Amino acid sequence: MKIRQALISVSDKRGVLEFARGLAAQGVKLLSTGGTAKMLREAGLTVTEIGDYTGFPEMLDGRVKTLHPKVHGGILARRDLPAHMATIEKHGIPMIDLVCVNLYPFRETVAKPDVTLADAIENIDIGGPAMVRSSAKNYAGVAIVTDPADYQPLLDEMHAHEGALTLETRFSLAKKAFTHTARYDSAIANWLTSLDEQNQPQQFPAAFHTAYDRIEVLRYGENPHQKAAFYRDPEPVAGGIANFTQLQGKELSYNNIADADAAWECVKTFTTPACVIVKHANPCGVAIGAAHLEAYEKAFQTDSTSAFGGIIAFNGTVDVDVVNAMGARKHFVEVLIAPGFTDGARALLAAKQNLRVLEVPLERAYQAFELKRIGGGLLVQTPDMFNVQPDHLKVVTKKAPTDAQLEDLLFAYRVAKFVKSNAIVFCGGGMTLGVGAGQMSRVDSTRIAAIKAKNAGLSLAGSCVASDAFFPFRDGVDVLAEAGALAVIQPGGSVRDAEVIAAADEHGLAMVFTGARHFRH
Repeated sequence: MKIRQALISVSDKRGVLEFARGLAAQGVKLLSTGGTAKMLREAGLTVTEIGDYTGFPEMLDGRVKTLHPKVHGGILARRDLPAHMATIEKHGIPMIDLVCVNLYPFRETVAKPDVTLADAIENIDIGGPAMVRSSAKNYAGVAIVTDPADYQPLLDEMHAHEGALTLETRFSLAKKAFTHTARYDSAIANWLTSLDEQNQPQQFPAAFHTAYDRIEVLRYGENPHQKAAFYRDPEPVAGGIANFTQLQGKELSYNNIADADAAWECVKTFTTPACVIVKHANPCGVAIGAAHLEAYEKAFQTDSTSAFGGIIAFNGTVDVDVVNAMGARKHFVEVLIAPGFTDGARALLAAKQNLRVLEVPLERAYQAFELKRIGGGLLVQTPDMFNVQPDHLKVVTKKAPTDAQLEDLLFAYRVAKFVKSNAIVFCGGGMTLGVGAGQMSRVDSTRIAAIKAKNAGLSLAGSCVASDAFFPFRDGVDVLAEAGALAVIQPGGSVRDAEVIAAADEHGLAMVFTGARHFRH
């Protein structure tokens, strides 16, 4: 199907002048509206404004301009139906073979802090979505272009096919177009249903619409009998794991991606060189150091057994020293993540063809919402962005922590945020010593963390401990004191806080409360 006439009406004008020139160079007649027509005409292109085309001027402050039978008849008429073509001929309506439209900037408008309801309403496009949907519905006869990234490929295809676009291309464009309008309407519905009685937007809309782009179908899900796919937010948050570039290795599995996210979210919270090793969604080793080599060596010591087959994340460039240290330990790794790799490190890693190496931009930004599916519904929450600082702490025992203990307590509490509840983290000298995760009772998590440290040959004498939530009984404090800990950080808030504090004083521990828990389910 040869493109003979195109209608161009865009809000986002990136690249549209070059696209229009390319169409005109291939003999395509141009129709356009308002500001787009003015821009094309000033660039020297011959363009018919839509008001002159339909015989009706744009009216109602531009609310009505393309809603006309001469526009939609030329778009929607089926070329393969004689009755349609006879009607079109009777009314003197030319065919429109290509429509290039993108919509009023509703998202950008409502993102402004001082936006009013009136501003938002005026940025709800009507004619644009109508043309997009009409064109997409009749993709057999019309090409609908909504993405500036498609301009040059389409010009290239037309040039290669004597001005024509294939049915396959037009169907692909139609799919993208319906996705475009669906997301536009979702943004409008989300914002409007978030308004309260005073028309002020609230955090959670009454109707919550989401949309993601499928990146790949995975080999299987958590288990081989489950099917799975990886989807990315069309506007992924900066620094999220979904922004990865895979530099080498086998294709990622469902569990690889989930564990990579856990490792990356943890490591990027540190501003000094840090290493996080994750196994089955839990950090099994976390450390900071003067350099990433030191951080890796300390993190590996925590639990070298669990580190086998784990996911490793760094918050800085991985160099030859780090890769050599991994090789010296014969450390089998499923996924290695960092914001960058030196050329020397890349050369060494290339010898491990199956190792998945991911490069992710280091941006400390967070999603607006975290989502979790349940049977027949969806749980939505804001992310846990609380990072405890010294001025948040309240010393509740007779003994206060030393400056060195305070640093380790803050480190341990930051790690505990990424450990499945119930979470207990022993640490010392900027590294984890024992991690207890996901137990039904906190005292069991404490015992497991102590056992992990013992199995790794690490002493807990003088260590610091973080608990992601309050101790409901004194037994957990008794266990960690027996293991050798000297300082504890926890949220507080139990009805038995007095009993727990008394136990800490009895053991000569320093204990601080944060007032904020870090459950992770």
